[in-house]
Amino acid sequence: MSTLEEHIDIDVPADTAWDCLHRVEAYPRFLDGVREARTEGDNRAHLDVDALGHTREVEIEIIDRGGEKVMMWQTTSAPDLAGTFALLPIDGEHTRIQARFEYDPGTIKEVFGGPRGFAQAAAIERGVRSDLQQFKALAERER
Repeated sequence: MSTLEEHIDIDVPADTAWDCLHRVEAYPRFLDGVREARTEGDNRAHLDVDALGHTREVEIEIIDRGGEKVMMWQTTSAPDLAGTFALLPIDGEHTRIQARFEYDPGTIKEVFGGPRGFAQAAAIERGVRSDLQQFKALAERER
């Protein structure tokens, strides 16, 4: 497994960012490649994701540690992916979001295409940074 960690500071309180992060239906607005998303039960979500020009259905389980403002997620169907979002209050109006993404490079190549090796890691890093920038814009706009 490979691990990628990124963070971004946003200009909203941690509670506002937490609420925005939990609006599953808004995921297509900030997660590149997610065409549609919906909640399925208390701790599950269904995502329709663009994979090599086709829609692939992905089920995820979400585990919250709300008191700590940590959201962990894990796919329950292929591909095997996992991650964590941790919200760290900077002050009353600013929050740092730390994102951690765990993946198997071979699985990413097989399911989503793209380059291999270092080029793949760089592409995933750019994608995660872009998703975080889009989340920042969404959370700050909907504040």
